[in-house]
Amino acid sequence: MILQALARYYDILSNEITTKEDEEESDVAQAGYSVVEVSYALDLSVKGDLQNVIPLAQQVQRGKKLVDKPLNMIVPEQPARSGKNPPAYFLCDNSAYVLGISPEDEEKPKYSSQRLNAFREYNKEILAKADCVEAKAVVAFLDKYDPADGKKDPYIAKYLSDILKAGKARFVFRVNGEFVHKNEKIRKAWEAHNQSSSDEYIGQCLVTGEENVPIAPRHYIKIKGIAPYHGGVALVNFNAPAYESYNRKEAQALNSPVSKKAMLAYSKALNYLLSDANENKKIVIDDTTIVYWAESDNQIYASLFAGLTEAEFEEPVNEQTENAPTRNKAGEKLLRSIAEKIRRGEKIDAEGLSKEIDWNANFYVLGIEAPNPGRASIRFFYKEPFIKFVQRIGIHYSDLQLGKDEKPIKLSWILRETVSKKSREQKVAPLLTGTVFRSILTNSPYPAALFNAIMIRIRADMDDEDKKIRKVNRIRASVIKAFLKRKYRNQPQHPIQEVLVMSLNEQSTIPAYLLGRLFAVLEKAQLEAIGKEVNASIKDRYFTSACASPAAVFPILLRLSQHHIAKAEYGYVSDRRIQDILNLLDVEKNPIPARLTLDEQGVFVLGYYHQRAAFYVKNKNSEETTETN
Repeated sequence: MILQALARYYDILSNEITTKEDEEESDVAQAGYSVVEVSYALDLSVKGDLQNVIPLAQQVQRGKKLVDKPLNMIVPEQPARSGKNPPAYFLCDNSAYVLGISPEDEEKPKYSSQRLNAFREYNKEILAKADCVEAKAVVAFLDKYDPADGKKDPYIAKYLSDILKAGKARFVFRVNGEFVHKNEKIRKAWEAHNQSSSDEYIGQCLVTGEENVPIAPRHYIKIKGIAPYHGGVALVNFNAPAYESYNRKEAQALNSPVSKKAMLAYSKALNYLLSDANENKKIVIDDTTIVYWAESDNQIYASLFAGLTEAEFEEPVNEQTENAPTRNKAGEKLLRSIAEKIRRGEKIDAEGLSKEIDWNANFYVLGIEAPNPGRASIRFFYKEPFIKFVQRIGIHYSDLQLGKDEKPIKLSWILRETVSKKSREQKVAPLLTGTVFRSILTNSPYPAALFNAIMIRIRADMDDEDKKIRKVNRIRASVIKAFLKRKYRNQPQHPIQEVLVMSLNEQSTIPAYLLGRLFAVLEKAQLEAIGKEVNASIKDRYFTSACASPAAVFPILLRLSQHHIAKAEYGYVSDRRIQDILNLLDVEKNPIPARLTLDEQGVFVLGYYHQRAAFYVKNKNSEETTETN
């Protein structure tokens, strides 16, 4: 299904290319061609003499620096190559093949000469079938060019240090101001050669269902842009006897028969989705790279999904920089309306959003990782009507909300809270990213591993203002609330539902929630009496124990509170709050529990956070004046 969806998306992308001008402006190559980065053009005369070396790199902003970025060009297909004598490409290759010059020459004297000879023979064979001035000019250059003289050539010598520095810079040819590989006669010669060298394996394609079609013996187009191996990995590959069934040992991909046409289609579509050319950038969370697309040529679907998953609900900047991507104003407007519905807790429905797009269009989300340099691994793949994803992401943000008009919490922020801020390697647990994202997209309960990791951090961390560490912060409290809300969503009568709200519930009688509130009041009483300069607050000393074994800790804390209340200027306010909570707890009939379960500990933390947040909200119905933030 994944390959089928990608192949269909390639058809959508390629259908947008109707003219030669469209192809030149496109970032998706048609069958038989590849999009590669080209650094230089060799400008030739009609007689094959080198007239100039033209740099094609453009300066782009990378952070605070301007760096040279090679020009993306559509050139004759360049499959992945390996082995001792890798084959040459047609009319576009690196310096070892085109000029016979490489940084490897010092250690391997024949390294470049062998590659130049391969490039010369391969290109002359194809160019001989193209009757045009440009083809003859390149053939003449290849016949007369000598690498020994090339290094002394003034045009090449000007860029020799840069060429030898990397050794991967690609070159193309230009004659009479036109790129040779774009010449119509040369293109026809290349396409005829490419078709004549089709694979000899004939069978049924498992992607398209077509019969008697050439099967790709090897999926040679590497998938690039997957962290951490951005250079390229394989999606389909069988390279050991343990994986080869039915005695299909002749090639690496026959065990999964995919036609060459379908292989090219899915590879190019996926590479486009992972590339910088894609307007809707891939999402990278820890070791998982996420791409997304709709079965439509309208980019608004992917734009909306990107905005929702990254929670970028802020107003867009009006100023446009020269290199800024084109704004999708319709998408921005829809995103703001969806965000407003999420803030108000309203249901997200298609009729209330826009009738200009098809909300039932098929939408795909693919999560990939590269566990090793050899191949990619699929983390998850989902296909649903687009409105389903929008609604589920909206529910996710609603579940996390702990106050009106709060900035939405990004998934990356949530995952970061599971790792110690003092750790050198801020690495999230390997499987957590995929499982949490999967929960969001399927509207299922968050994984227990997320809740456990947050609770472990709450127990282990100590408040540190310098390092911006808080034992209980908004993100952690939001995750606890959302986890419990999703876990008990199908139990609407469960008592826990009354505390899984955005703000303080002063009527709740759940012991764990009341104890969390009580701890917050006791902490505030100490703060008012002693101030922030205390060496170790009751939060530092007792929070973890109070959360797990309240019966052993709260009698001590209640005795200490009397000293703090007596010392504080407004101690009577804390004393009254303590009494109100104890009345709800009804300690005479329902003593403080000896132990709290893990879920109850989460409710304890939520009660603590709600009560602390209430201290900084002006309550007009209260007799006393509370602090405002």
